[in-house]
Amino acid sequence: MSNASPPTLSATTALGAARERLLALRTSYGEAVASFSWPDVGPTFNFVHDWFDVFARGNERPALVIAEEDGTRRSYSFDAMLTRSEKAAANLRTQGVGPGNSVVVMLGNQVELWDSMLALIRLGAVIMPTTTAVGPTELADRIDRGRARAVICNAADAGKFDAVPGDYLRFVVGEADGWEPFAPADDAEATRIAHPGNASSDRLLLYFTSGTTSRPKLVEHTHVSYPIGHLSTMYWLGLRPGDVHLNISSPGWAKHAWSNFFAPWLAEATVFVYNHARFNAAELLEKIRTEDVTTFCAPPTVWRMLIQADLSGGPGSLREAIAAGEPLNPEVISQVERHWGLTIRDGFGQTETTACIANTPGQAVKAGSMGRPLPGVPVALLDPVTGTAVEGSGEGEICLELTPRPLNLMTGYHGDGERNAGATAGEFYHTGDIATRDKDGYITYVGRTDDVFKASDYKISPFELESVLIEHPAVAEAAVVPAPDPVRLAVPKAYIALAPGFEPTPDTAESILAYAREHLAPYQRVRRLEFHDLPKTISGKIRRVELRHREVAVEGDRPVGEYRDEDFPQVRR
Repeated sequence: MSNASPPTLSATTALGAARERLLALRTSYGEAVASFSWPDVGPTFNFVHDWFDVFARGNERPALVIAEEDGTRRSYSFDAMLTRSEKAAANLRTQGVGPGNSVVVMLGNQVELWDSMLALIRLGAVIMPTTTAVGPTELADRIDRGRARAVICNAADAGKFDAVPGDYLRFVVGEADGWEPFAPADDAEATRIAHPGNASSDRLLLYFTSGTTSRPKLVEHTHVSYPIGHLSTMYWLGLRPGDVHLNISSPGWAKHAWSNFFAPWLAEATVFVYNHARFNAAELLEKIRTEDVTTFCAPPTVWRMLIQADLSGGPGSLREAIAAGEPLNPEVISQVERHWGLTIRDGFGQTETTACIANTPGQAVKAGSMGRPLPGVPVALLDPVTGTAVEGSGEGEICLELTPRPLNLMTGYHGDGERNAGATAGEFYHTGDIATRDKDGYITYVGRTDDVFKASDYKISPFELESVLIEHPAVAEAAVVPAPDPVRLAVPKAYIALAPGFEPTPDTAESILAYAREHLAPYQRVRRLEFHDLPKTISGKIRRVELRHREVAVEGDRPVGEYRDEDFPQVRR
C-alpha cells in the first residue's frame, strides 16, 4: 500500500471533467472518440472518498431502490448510503479488516451488498464478489487463491463455510453461530473514516471468471481500472445524472458491478433493482413503467421473453434500451422498435475490461453488429495466424493496444504469469474473441477462438448459427459444435434446449432443421440435431467444450436421439 498523503480535490475535478465531456458528447460519437482521454486522478484515488462522498453527502435523491415481488419497496438516498457504509466500514475495521485485505462478498440483490462494496472501498480493502450459487469446493478455492481475510454472506449461506478451512473473519447478515454481525444496529452513530491513502494502482477487485474450458481465472482490477474505467460503460448505456437505471444481472459477476454500481454512480443516477423468485415479463414491464425507469439493460434471453409479452403499454419513461451478453437477433430489435420506437443497442466487454465496443446513443445501428470502439479504448483486430493488425475491413481477434496501456484493462490474472504472458503477447491484450469489421468501422462478433471451426473448408461461427436457431419458436437455447464427418471433416451439429410447450419429437426436429436450411447459407447448414440439456458454467455460459468432447467420444457412432438432415427428405431437397 502507498504511504502517500490523501489526494486533494484535483482527483475529483479530473474525473468530473472527463465525465462531463462524455455527457456533453453523448450523441456525438466521432467527436467523443477524437477528444476523450482518461482522466489523470493522481497517485492516490479512492472511488468512495474522492467521488461518491463528494456528491452524496447531504444528497437526498435516491441512490438505490429495491422492489420485491411481494410489493414491498425500499428507497435509499445517496446520503443514506454514505452513512450506512460509514457504519459498516467502522464495524469491519474494528473487527480487523483493513487496507489491502481481501474480502469475499457473497450477497444477493439487497442493500447490504451495496453497503459492503462502499464500505470496503472506503477502507481500502479488496472486494472479491462471489455468487451465492457456489458451493464449499469453489469457496475453498476462492479463499485460498484470493487469500481472503474475511467473508460477508447471508445467514442462509453461512453453513457452506463449515467445510471451508482457513483463518478468516466471518460476517453475517442476520444471525449465525460463531459469526459476527456485518453491520451495527441502525441507531449506531456513523463514524467518519479517513482516506486510506491507497495508491491508484493498488488492487481493488478480484473477480473469478467462470471458465468454459478450465478452472476460473482470477482477474485483478485496481482503484482506477473499474471505478474510472466504467466511464466507457456509462457512455455506452447513455446514462445521465438523475436517470433511473435497471440492469438485469446477478451479483457476483462483473456485469453487476458494471451496471449496478460503478457506471450509474459515476453518472449520479439511481440504481433500481426488482427481485423476483421467477421471471415474469409482464411484471417487469409494469415495474419499468411505474418506477419511471429511463435506461434498461438486459441479456438477450430477457429481451426475447419481453417481446412475447404485451408491449402495447409502451415504454413509459424509457429512453435507452440496451442488451448485453451476446448479439441480439434482428427480429427482437425490430419488434421493440415497432412497439416502442426505441432501438436496442448492444456492446462488448469482458470481466478483464469495462465496455470496449458498443452501439452508442444517437448512432446508426447495423443489424448484428455490436458497434464501434468506445472512447478511450484502442481496439484492434489481429490476424490469428500472422499476429499482424488487420487494416480497414476484415476479420481477426479483438485485441486492445497496450502502448499506451488503456486505463480500463485489468492488471492481470492474479498469480498466473503464464496466462498473463499469453494474454498480452505482442504488445496487445488478446480477448480470445473473433470479429469482423466493415468499411464503416462497425464490428460484428463471430465467436471465441476455440469455438470457430471448419466444415468443408468453410469457417463456421457457432454464434451465427445459434442466432438463427433461437428465432425458431421451439428453441429456447442452442449450442452448435462440429460433429466429425468422413467427407466434410466436420459438419455443424445443434444441441437444442426446447421452449415450454414443445416436445423432442421427429416433427420438431424436422421443423427446426428446415428453418435453419431456409435462413442460413448452404455451407452453414445445420446437418445434425439433438435435444439435450446444455452444460453451463456457474455464471450461465454454455460449455461448448463439453459438447465437442461428446462428439469426439461418439465419432463413427450415431448417438441415440440424434436427428440428421438425411432423415427428412423435405429438408434435404
